[in-house]
Amino acid sequence: MFMPKKIDHEARKIIILKTALEVFAEEGYKDSNLSLIAERCGLSRPTLYQYFKDKEQIYYFAVKLTTGRMFTLYSSVAFNEAYGDEADRIIWICNDIIQMAKDNEGALRSLMDVMLQQKRENIDFSEIIEKRTRKLTILFKRLLRLGIQNGTFNSETNIEMVSSHIYTLLECFCFQIAFLGSFNKESSKDFVSTYIQFFKV
Repeated sequence: MFMPKKIDHEARKIIILKTALEVFAEEGYKDSNLSLIAERCGLSRPTLYQYFKDKEQIYYFAVKLTTGRMFTLYSSVAFNEAYGDEADRIIWICNDIIQMAKDNEGALRSLMDVMLQQKRENIDFSEIIEKRTRKLTILFKRLLRLGIQNGTFNSETNIEMVSSHIYTLLECFCFQIAFLGSFNKESSKDFVSTYIQFFKV
């Protein structure tokens, strides 16, 4: 008896996503269309529509997928003492973000290319990015506050300022990874560690 092939829909969504990012980077977001993305994936356009209704949804899903996986992991690490004190945990999270960005620099470059192309056409995706990554800043604030309570960080540590600095550093590193061939992963990790250690008691 013939058994229909079971389709892994989540895996297919990720394939569509990665292919779409490549198409966006090559053709430009404005000139890309779902037909081209479907063709590159070896799918029909109606099949692609079962997963995404338009390009905006694909882009949003890319951000949502990446940040969702990050926050699930980092939330479990943030309050797990097996990863060390609060400073160690912040450093672990930052190092993982740097490593993940470096390991996926092609996809990261495609995402940023789309943002830059859209910015030139007065379409700003930064609100989507900010909304999805705001949780990371909140997580850093919670760890800094907990670290002050537990005596890990100096009581005079400016939580708002330090959490903002850490987030800005990570943004800069991601930009460097995407567009500069001279990015040094280890020195970037060392820089973050030195900065955070500065506020320890």
